[in-house]
Amino acid sequence: MALILEIGSTIRLKKPHPCGSYDWTVTRLGTDIGLLCIDCKRRIMISRSRLGRRLKEIVSNGENGIAH
Repeated sequence: MALILEIGSTIRLKKPHPCGSYDWTVTRLGTDIGLLCIDCKRRIMISRSRLGRRLKEIVSNGENGIAH
């Protein structure tokens, strides 16, 4: 199943970042996904397949703020 994400989407991962936050903002889309930690503002790049395994839920999708 393909991930349907937009730049600005807020996602929640299964495991926390070392700072304690579970929530991330999508900053880049492509083969790799760019994520920004909401708490500490750390940026990471993660492959689509790895993100698909680690994703718990999409909190809001893009600029619209549509919750799922």
